[in-house]
Amino acid sequence: MARFAEIAGKVSFARACALLMAVASPVLAVAAVLIWAGLPPEWTPGRTISPQSAVTLTFPAVGAFLIFHRPRLNLAWLMSIGGFAAAVSDFSNALMIRTAADGNLDVAGWFRLPVNLGWAVCGVALTMLLPLYSPDGRLPSRRWRAVLLLGCAGITVMLVRGTFRLPPREGYPFPEVIPNSLHLPSLTPYAQMMAVVGWTCIYTAMALSALSLAVRMRRADPVVRRQIGWPLFAFSGYIVFLVAGAFIPGLRWPVIAWAAAVPFAVAFSVMRYRLFGIDTVISRTFVAVGLVAAVSAVYFGVGALSSLLVSGYDEVAGIAAALFAGGFFQPLRRALQRMVDLMLYGAVGDPAMLAERLTQAVRRGDPAEALTSVVSVLRDGLAVEGLAVEVADGEPRYVESGRVGADPREVPLVWHGERVGRLLVGPPGPRRFPAAHNERVLAALTPYAADVAHAVRMAADLQRSRERILTTREEERRRLRRDLHDGLGQTLSAMAMTINMARLSLKKSPDAADELLRELHSGMNAVTADIRELVYGLRPPALDDLGLDGAVRRLAGQSPAAVEVSIEGSLSDLPAAVEVAVYRIVQEALTNIGKHADASFVRIALQREPSGIRVLIADDGKGLPGSYRAGVGLGSMRERAAELGGICVIGSEPGAGTRVEVMLPLLSAPTEALT
Repeated sequence: MARFAEIAGKVSFARACALLMAVASPVLAVAAVLIWAGLPPEWTPGRTISPQSAVTLTFPAVGAFLIFHRPRLNLAWLMSIGGFAAAVSDFSNALMIRTAADGNLDVAGWFRLPVNLGWAVCGVALTMLLPLYSPDGRLPSRRWRAVLLLGCAGITVMLVRGTFRLPPREGYPFPEVIPNSLHLPSLTPYAQMMAVVGWTCIYTAMALSALSLAVRMRRADPVVRRQIGWPLFAFSGYIVFLVAGAFIPGLRWPVIAWAAAVPFAVAFSVMRYRLFGIDTVISRTFVAVGLVAAVSAVYFGVGALSSLLVSGYDEVAGIAAALFAGGFFQPLRRALQRMVDLMLYGAVGDPAMLAERLTQAVRRGDPAEALTSVVSVLRDGLAVEGLAVEVADGEPRYVESGRVGADPREVPLVWHGERVGRLLVGPPGPRRFPAAHNERVLAALTPYAADVAHAVRMAADLQRSRERILTTREEERRRLRRDLHDGLGQTLSAMAMTINMARLSLKKSPDAADELLRELHSGMNAVTADIRELVYGLRPPALDDLGLDGAVRRLAGQSPAAVEVSIEGSLSDLPAAVEVAVYRIVQEALTNIGKHADASFVRIALQREPSGIRVLIADDGKGLPGSYRAGVGLGSMRERAAELGGICVIGSEPGAGTRVEVMLPLLSAPTEALT
């Protein structure tokens, strides 16, 4: 308990120090501006605002905000201390000139010490340490300590030069030279050389510090690479503008603005990729502040306008202002939330953009492919380790991206009041998003997922309907064959026998009757042959007489090439449609081999699996030509497989034979709906 109290006390003290620096820095900056404004013209310098002035306003505030939520974040402390040191330097510089203008030159000279010390601390903290330690608070490696030492050496040289040097009278910008009680005359001959060496070391170290971020980015994974992009962009841009501003005076204000934006880039690096988990607070703070500012502006603006239009009716003006402010509240809140989400999370932060992306992906594919797109977009938008969609009676029934884990969150998919599946959301990934953001994404995209799940169910129902139609058709053909063969065929045979007996018993006009009966007998034989051919077309008799395995072996025995037939699993209980499709595909393949392949050996393999039957026909013939156009035979094989929801792949290499692979699913009843 005492340990907990000690830690709480340290945290409170850290927050108090950060808050003090955040408040004192802008106060000192404003005081410096006021002092500059009150100086006589002859004592007013040419430039009173510099990048260091911008640093005093933004760095301590952003640093204090981060410290308030993560007191041990060293990047935040660097921003706070560096910004406060810049404020001390600016204020001391203004106070030095003000004191000198009032005639107290000796006192003014002593202010040169805090001016230079504040500048040095600011330079070490913000231009050396901050980029080298961004974004995770550690150096890229020990070798980068040399860059830090180089920058500190340059700043130290400039600190010594500024602290112990007396400026020359020639070219001095003020009426009187401000004396330096710490002046060392021995440094005067080396002042110019110290300036060259110091600034060279400083600019070199700044460039290498930015380079350290580029090295980090090249070696990092995609998530960390995007995280490093913010500070790399900010520091690189500042260096470019700073160097260009030394030669182009018009770039002074862009340099100042860029310097003020650097801490926000570092904060975005922390917030956007959840390195320290404070983005939820950031999002709500920005939305709340934006709402208060905008609603207040609308309220007071409408109130002022109403007061002018209806003078003397203050109550009416107040009511009108309140109505306008209330009307703007909800649309403005949504717009601000969308803007903040885009700022913090990028493209995946806007559910509307995710929905548009999902819509485009769904349009480009069939329902099964669309389901895969749903899973991919949702996983990206939620930044989770895995996400899956399970569809009741669908095909595919289950689609997963990543790993959802043993205890995923379940979100029902409801289409017009009917539950069509469920969404399984895995644990958060490295780019963890806040719960409020995930709820917005789920609310926006779950209806799209339900629509796609319903389409997948409808496609599966359609496929099952086609399978049932094919099964019914083949069963009907089987019955028709039995009726024709056993009924009409026997009848016609009996008629032929009766006519033959009549021919033998006729005594009257025997020659004419005999010729007539002969012709009738021949006609009856032809009818019987036609009926048998019709029956064979409906369903090969060999399937009923020998079964599928025996029928395939008979086809193999009729081939001019040597054929090896291998069968794995039982083929006795296959649906009629599957039996006919396998038989016809094998028959067509053997016919093509006999006509075109010039093969000496053929291998036929039939393999029964739990979910279907696999067929392979391979020969050692000359194979298909390099460019060929599928004829009736190859097309019919593909069509028969597609009718049953299967696939037929025909491959060949010149001189290496042809290979036909077919996978047919077994017809099954619909699975039960999810409960």
